[in-house]
Amino acid sequence: MSTAHGARARARIEVTAAIKDEARRQLAAEGAARLSLRAVARELGMVSSALYRYFPSRDDLLTALIIDAYDSLGESAESAREGARDAAAGPFEQWIAVCEVVRRWALDHPHEYALIYGSPVPGYTAPDVTVPAAARVGLLLIGITRDAHHGPGLARPSLPAGLRPEAERMAADLAPDLPPEVVTALVAAWAQLYGLVGFELFGQFNRVVEDRETFFRHAAEQLARGVGLVPGPV
Repeated sequence: MSTAHGARARARIEVTAAIKDEARRQLAAEGAARLSLRAVARELGMVSSALYRYFPSRDDLLTALIIDAYDSLGESAESAREGARDAAAGPFEQWIAVCEVVRRWALDHPHEYALIYGSPVPGYTAPDVTVPAAARVGLLLIGITRDAHHGPGLARPSLPAGLRPEAERMAADLAPDLPPEVVTALVAAWAQLYGLVGFELFGQFNRVVEDRETFFRHAAEQLARGVGLVPGPV
């Protein structure tokens, strides 16, 4: 790579980062629905035509922000699991560590959490390119459960007979090596995890739950037990 080409590449990376940072400030101040490329360009002292060379449309910028948010959350969750594994924690404890860092990330990044798990942005449909980043936490929870299934074992949850066809379909799509009843519980736990975090972040727990950290840990433990994870020895 020539020196000039390398300098251009570095400059593009820096400008792209500056655009995203300004867009995140707009998210915090105005919300995703009011994100404007012209306003971002104005705040950065750029002409709109120059910014369009980096992000051709508002939707392209939103997509980049969404992928960044999912990846940041996923990296935090994966690091939490690795930390628990390094401390010789079993699957149950790894699950709790992941859930707790999802909550912490959301509280530390409320506007980015709202972007990926809040109300849909009017006129925007997330493209398929966001799927791999969006799946990171879910795949991590599946992986923890898989390790338990192939290792210490799972206390399999019950499954109503009428739900078995759908459970088998979900298992075939998401984790064919796990029992259908476990996959069904995993999907429910995944939804409940984000419901718990969203209720806290968006104010539904106001005047209801005071000790939210303790409450959340208890709820995360219940989710773990619901998919069949068993606490390790103390």
